[in-house]
Amino acid sequence: MASARNALVIALGLACVAALVLINIPDRSPDTDLAERASQFAAALSADAPYRPPTVREGKDALSGLIPLLTGGKNTQSYVQTLTPLGFTLTDGRDTVSGRHFLLAATEPDVERGWGMYIADYGVAPRRVIEVPHPNFDLDTEQVGVQLYQALPGSAVLIAGAHRRAAGGLADVAHNANSLFNLVADALARKGLPQVQLHGYEDRSLPGTGVVVSAGATEHTSLHEQIADRVAAGGTVVCRAWRESCGNLEGTTNVQGQDADSIGAVFAHIESDSEIRSDPALRAQLVAALVGALNSSIP
Repeated sequence: MASARNALVIALGLACVAALVLINIPDRSPDTDLAERASQFAAALSADAPYRPPTVREGKDALSGLIPLLTGGKNTQSYVQTLTPLGFTLTDGRDTVSGRHFLLAATEPDVERGWGMYIADYGVAPRRVIEVPHPNFDLDTEQVGVQLYQALPGSAVLIAGAHRRAAGGLADVAHNANSLFNLVADALARKGLPQVQLHGYEDRSLPGTGVVVSAGATEHTSLHEQIADRVAAGGTVVCRAWRESCGNLEGTTNVQGQDADSIGAVFAHIESDSEIRSDPALRAQLVAALVGALNSSIP
């Protein structure tokens, strides 16, 4: 009788261990098309939506969940408990393009606490930060951002959670130091992670030029030169902001670049015209140039 009970206890114990193992196997996470998810998120943002930045307390609470999530943490349940009261939904999945296991935290579109979409490789320390501050205004920049993530393992992605015109422009995270987007970007920069910020412009803003490469408020580095050279090698006309005027598209007033400058971090501000962003082949060419430069310049 005792022997039978012991066998039952052992069997139940092994079953529990097996269940825990299965929970942590990345291949068993649900397949998710991250590009489609980001596209739907961006398309739902509107200029007339409400928006407010987080309070000091909300900002601290959000950072306590988002920074571990974005820097390789695996305590998914802790992030759910921390971020759900702030309006975030956490998704644990496997990207259908890269095959990588990811964690994604996002607020709902067009709500007052429209604080963003954040994507991280599960359990992997990031090597760079990819930023999309103006979804559904700088059209298709979220596609450039996700495709860059898919091609670069070890990337953290920040996508703004509100249209830049929402709340009379208060939601423009590139120019609002109190936005959660900026708080997260600053925290990651202080960990030594370089930032690549993606923007778009109308062709008439700088006719004859396809891409603007700038260091924003920071000093330009070999990364910026590599990006410009690789984009130009594909036949695209590039404006190098450290050499010439680029039609007020240099991003020198972006607060992420200003914060990066204050701590000596790397910040790359990339503008691309509407043709490049809307054409899948040209967009892929831009992504390939960025990938090559980042892999070459950042160990």
